[in-house]
Amino acid sequence: MLSSLFPFLYGFAVLVLLWQAFRVIGRGFWSEQGLSSSPAKQANSKGDRTGQLTIHPELLDQDGRITDEELLTVRFSEDIDPPQSAETSAE
Repeated sequence: MLSSLFPFLYGFAVLVLLWQAFRVIGRGFWSEQGLSSSPAKQANSKGDRTGQLTIHPELLDQDGRITDEELLTVRFSEDIDPPQSAETSAE
């Protein structure tokens, strides 16, 4: 009895998972369509989502201030931008 019921349970589980996957994909598609229709929303989505300056926690010392120590940077071989020194960084 269980061996004849297993294919139906398996098929039902696959259909439920497919339904959930299409729902998630649809929500993402429709939310993207809603953003492109409103220019104000589209302009706001390119900026910081909080509207505040965001600092990575790695840049803070134990007291919560921005560190003065030199930071390690990584450059890739296809990177064509010239390196920027710490003195010419934009703050």
